[in-house]
Amino acid sequence: MRTSTAGSSSSAPVAHNAVPPPPTTSATRSSRIAPHSHIKGLGLNTEGYASADGAGFIGQTEAREACGIVVDLVKSRKFSGRALLLVGPPGTGKTALALAISQELGAKVPFCPMVGSEVYSTEVKKTEVLAEAFRRAIGLRIKETKEVYEGEVTELTPTESENPLSGYGKTVSHVIVGLKTVRGTKQLRLDPSIYEAILKEKIQVGDVIYVEANTGAVKRVGRSDAYASSYDLESETYVPLPKGDVHKRKELVQDVTLGDLDAANARPQGGQDIMSVMGSLVKSGRTEITEKLRREVNRVVKGYVDQGVAEVIPGVVFIDEVHMLDIECFTYLNALLESPMAPTVVLATNRGNALVRGTTDIYAPHGIPVDLLDRCLIVRTAQYEKDAIAKVVQLRANVESLKLGQGVLDRLAQKGHDSSLRYALQLLTPASILASIAGRKDIQLEDIDEMGELFIDAKTSADIISKHRDSAAATETS
Repeated sequence: MRTSTAGSSSSAPVAHNAVPPPPTTSATRSSRIAPHSHIKGLGLNTEGYASADGAGFIGQTEAREACGIVVDLVKSRKFSGRALLLVGPPGTGKTALALAISQELGAKVPFCPMVGSEVYSTEVKKTEVLAEAFRRAIGLRIKETKEVYEGEVTELTPTESENPLSGYGKTVSHVIVGLKTVRGTKQLRLDPSIYEAILKEKIQVGDVIYVEANTGAVKRVGRSDAYASSYDLESETYVPLPKGDVHKRKELVQDVTLGDLDAANARPQGGQDIMSVMGSLVKSGRTEITEKLRREVNRVVKGYVDQGVAEVIPGVVFIDEVHMLDIECFTYLNALLESPMAPTVVLATNRGNALVRGTTDIYAPHGIPVDLLDRCLIVRTAQYEKDAIAKVVQLRANVESLKLGQGVLDRLAQKGHDSSLRYALQLLTPASILASIAGRKDIQLEDIDEMGELFIDAKTSADIISKHRDSAAATETS
């Protein structure tokens, strides 16, 4: 382990537990970087062939090209009743492929990821969890023309009066809202219930909103682009000043899912009194939805679709570690796939021939019953070679704005080849922290070596456990 010395230069080695220097002030905001932030799509050309490192995806060209065909099938509405199964060792890009498929389908297409173990809940049945996931992955785009008041908020003034029900305190009698468009301005006197909706939407002066004239529903569109030059702590969506008059007829497009409609109809609407509020807090946050309610929602949705008011958009359900499901869930999955409003189903597993969970004598490929496997298009992912691992590490370093010193990329690629790609990627950020403590901007080989001593990989951990077990067994026999 390295130790710090007094009077050392800025490039001298420093202990990993030394106090870091004070951070420099910066006007730039740091954003959280997820494990798959670099994945922007499948990286296919117009002919459907995968480039070497297109859209942030390294390697797995055959799997990406196969997923590209599945994307075309989904877009043409010809993939219903089937599922895509991604199989391969851990750390070979199965989750990245599922995310890339969702990127290719577009931001408006619902994408509902889950893990196989999520179905084992103490609140609702296993099949209910699967049904909810499928319903959340079916989108509904509703188009309707409504009479609205739209504009940038220039004034937001609640007016208080004495509470008629009590001699103590005051209550909001009405709220004055000023709206501005390109053509003019208008001042509205709104009901107190609308003021509650304004508070719920966290609307403030400078936001662009619209208020439905018939229902009083309030929707925040975004922040006016006149405020785009000012600094905000949170990222904002800036929109231009609305055109036309404040009072107008506008075609509104709202994207919801069948799961949203189910939850809205299943949740009882309580009153505004204190007992109703306390009752809603005490009640369980998860309500099991009956099949009768779902049929009623489907009937209403079908009516909207027949009238041309709404459009059904099948999304994607991604079930990772699908071998964790049991025989009951697999049977229910078969029924869900045959339903007329089934979304696209993507499954992933890293198991070979395994026991089907919930049985004692049924072994099947990937731990999935054969009748469900027959419905799947199976895509295989392969282990990454050293050159591909180096490209992935360099890509992640670029995404995280990390500088690698001489020989570091080759060392990390070798570690990834010997153990796993994930282990090599996990060493990047801790090594950068060690480098910054030592006063360096780039990661050096000594940082990687020390991280290898502090954090061992899975194979080394398994070897240590095996040696301790063997030595303990030898001690007992002696």
